[in-house]
Amino acid sequence: MLVLFNKPFDVLCQFTDQLGCITLADFIPVKNIYAAGRLDRDSEGLLLLTDHGKLQDFIASPGYKLQKTYWAQVEGEINDQAIEQLRQGVALKDGVTSPARARRIDEPGIWPRNPPIRERKLIPTSWIELSITEGRNRQVRRMTAAAGFPTLRLVRIAIGPWRLDDLQPGQYRLLTDEQLAKYLSNLPDIKNPRHLLQENLPNRARPARKHSRRPR
Repeated sequence: MLVLFNKPFDVLCQFTDQLGCITLADFIPVKNIYAAGRLDRDSEGLLLLTDHGKLQDFIASPGYKLQKTYWAQVEGEINDQAIEQLRQGVALKDGVTSPARARRIDEPGIWPRNPPIRERKLIPTSWIELSITEGRNRQVRRMTAAAGFPTLRLVRIAIGPWRLDDLQPGQYRLLTDEQLAKYLSNLPDIKNPRHLLQENLPNRARPARKHSRRPR
C-alpha cells in the first residue's frame, strides 16, 4: 500500500508527539504505515507513506536518485544567473549540490498558506520550480539562499512518478498494490515492479480512496 498525503504547513512528519503538536495522526487513520522520507514542518506538499519496507527504502534512499520536485516562493525577483547556479550546483557547507532542474514559473494557483508568509512591502517575490535527486537536510532552502534568494514558501509537488494532482492540504489518497505496480512500471530503473511489492502483499486489493480530515 502507498499513501499520498498533502502535508499542510506546521504539521510534524510523524504520528506521535509529546508536546501536543499537530502530527500525521490528526489526518491519517491508516495503521502500520511509515513515511518514506521526510518533509520539514515549515514545508508543505507531497509526503509518501507505505507499509512496504523495500518500497520505503526505494523512495527515501538517495542512492536511487528518485527525483523530487518543488515549487518555491523566494524573496526577490530571481534572475537568470541564480537559475543557472541552481542548475549547475550550489556550494553548501556540506559540499556542492548535484545539478538540478530549475526554471522560473508564474505564481501557481494553489491553496493559500495558513498562516501567510511574511512579505516586505518594498521587496517583491517570485516562484521557481526546482527538481533535485539528493536528500540533504533543508536542501532546497539552503540552495536558494546560497544563490541569493531565500525561500519564503516551499511546496513539494512530486516524488518520482507520484504527484499531488488535486489533493488539497490534509487530504490523502490510498493506492492499492495493483495501482502501485502500474506507477512503478513507468520508472525505467524498475524492471520488475512486483519485486518491490513482494513483501506484505494484501490478500485483497482495495480501491483508491480520497479522504480529508481536520486536526482534532
